[in-house]
Amino acid sequence: MEKKQYELCLEILRRFHKANILNDFVLIGSWCMVFYKDYFVSIPFINHTTLRTRDMDFLISMPNKIKQVVDIPILLKDLGFVTSFRGSRGYIKLDHPDLILEFLVPAKGKDSDKPYSVPKLGINAEALRFLDFLSENTIRVEVEDFYLNLPHPANFALQKLIISHRRTKEDKAIKDRNIALEILKALINKGEVNIIRQIFRSMPGKWQTKIIRGLEETNEKEILGIFKK
Repeated sequence: MEKKQYELCLEILRRFHKANILNDFVLIGSWCMVFYKDYFVSIPFINHTTLRTRDMDFLISMPNKIKQVVDIPILLKDLGFVTSFRGSRGYIKLDHPDLILEFLVPAKGKDSDKPYSVPKLGINAEALRFLDFLSENTIRVEVEDFYLNLPHPANFALQKLIISHRRTKEDKAIKDRNIALEILKALINKGEVNIIRQIFRSMPGKWQTKIIRGLEETNEKEILGIFKK
């Protein structure tokens, strides 16, 4: 990634930390790959400093428990972020030439297709399926003088395999699958086979079936062996 994009990412995290709201978020999406590097220290793992995505996604797993009142659009306005809306339902996103910030919550109930208002943060969030799986098992990585919440890499990878089946565009499905396989292989090299297996077995049966079918199609025998043992 360009240095200025990474520095902007860090400045956002710094401001969230200083405003005492960073712990309310779990960073998800492709930016996790940048911060997983320390988890895989001394383990072969692709250097993702060339990441070019503008999308930076924050999961709010428990929006009702947010205590601080912080208007995020105002907090980031001087950095050049502009509030805009995505889609006909009006999901808020914060636009910048280098980054796009979006906020997500786990989908629950019949009204999950509507924007979820988070008034204490001055935003609304989009409710999506499969996000609980990312927030139920997290790690904390040190960034400068604060900590950032990330999904455990095994949860992140297995969720990627699930959503790859839901992609309508083949290139995005392939990208999701490749990222998932890269992380799973790094976890194997790190000696976390049992953790992968344990998290896989905690998933609903339908999810497990989809993952196994996808791996059979790509002939990933090593990873399949972990799940079928």
